[in-house]
Amino acid sequence: MVRIKFSKGKQRKFFDRVLELLNCPSLRELIARGIDADYSSLKNYYSERRTIPENLFNSLCEISKLDKTSFSSKKISEHWGQIKGGKISKRKKIKHGPAKN
Repeated sequence: MVRIKFSKGKQRKFFDRVLELLNCPSLRELIARGIDADYSSLKNYYSERRTIPENLFNSLCEISKLDKTSFSSKKISEHWGQIKGGKISKRKKIKHGPAKN
């Protein structure tokens, strides 16, 4: 699943803007209006602990009539965290040398 990554602080602003345009007082109300996501997931997206799935991003833009390009974001592959971790691990192995048994 492709995910949307915002620069720091912009993901929360995106959610604030969506809530404002839909006249929603809270994330719970957003779910009541038909958004297919768990409340705990929405809280994680809002607090920027997790990146937003592309289909949720598209749904939010569609119902709030927001232009997708009005926010500085980029698409990342579903394995971007694993790739990032692998690169870090590879650097550590090179720096410390191969493990000895």
